[in-house]
Amino acid sequence: MKTVLITGCSSGFGLETARHFLANGWKVIATMRTPKADVLPASPHLSVLPLDVTNAQSIRDVVAAAGPIDVLVNNAGIGYLGALEGMSMDAARDVFETNTFGTMAMSQAFVPQFRERRDGVIINVTSTVTLRSLPLLAVYTASKAAVNAFTECLALELNAFDVRATLVLPGRAPDTRFGDNARPRMPEFPEPYTELVQGIFAEWAKPSDITESRDVAEAVWRAATDPSTPMRLPAGKDAVAWANA
Repeated sequence: MKTVLITGCSSGFGLETARHFLANGWKVIATMRTPKADVLPASPHLSVLPLDVTNAQSIRDVVAAAGPIDVLVNNAGIGYLGALEGMSMDAARDVFETNTFGTMAMSQAFVPQFRERRDGVIINVTSTVTLRSLPLLAVYTASKAAVNAFTECLALELNAFDVRATLVLPGRAPDTRFGDNARPRMPEFPEPYTELVQGIFAEWAKPSDITESRDVAEAVWRAATDPSTPMRLPAGKDAVAWANA
C-alpha cells in the first residue's frame, strides 16, 4: 500500500485530496495546524498529524512520525488580497513563509528518502493566477509563482534519482474557505484604490467557470499516479481555460 502525505488538510483542496486517496486505497497522512480527525472518514489507513510548515521543529516531528512515504503533496497555503501600497511588509513576509518557504522546507525534508530509494513524487499546489496577472494579488501571486519556478528547477535536480516534482494549478474556488481564511489578513484598501477595488469585486461576482475541490483532488491523483502528467497541470474548468488561452 502506497502512502501520501498531504499538508493543509483541514478544509478545501487538502481535505478533498485526502478523501480521494483514502477512497482509492492509499495510506494517507493528513496534516494540519490544528488536527481535526473528525473531518475525514474513520480509517485504519488514516493518520492525522499536527504541522506548521513555517516551523522547522514541527517539520522534523512530522518527518519522524510519517516514516517512509511515496508522495508528498504541498497544499498548505494562505491567501492574501490587497493593494501593495496598503499592506505591511510583515504581512507579505508571512505569505511567503507559508506559501513559498514552507513548500521548500517540506520538499527539502523529504527529498533524502526519495533520493535514497530512487522513487517518490513531490506535488506542489499553486494557482492559475500565476498564468494571468490580476490586480490586488501581487504578493500572493508572487509567492505562488516562486513555487512554480522552484518546482521546475527541483524537477531537473531530482530527475537523475528517478524522483518527480510537479505542479497542480487550481483556479478560483469559491466552495473552499480560502476567502474566509484570507479575510483576517486583508488590509484596509487605500482610498485612491476604492474605484478599482469595487470594479474588481463586481467582476468576481459575475457567474463564471470555477474550480471545485474535487477537480484539484483528481489532478493531484493524476500527478501522483501517472508519470506522463505534464509539469503544470491545471485543475478546474476556469484553470484549464486560462492555461489554454
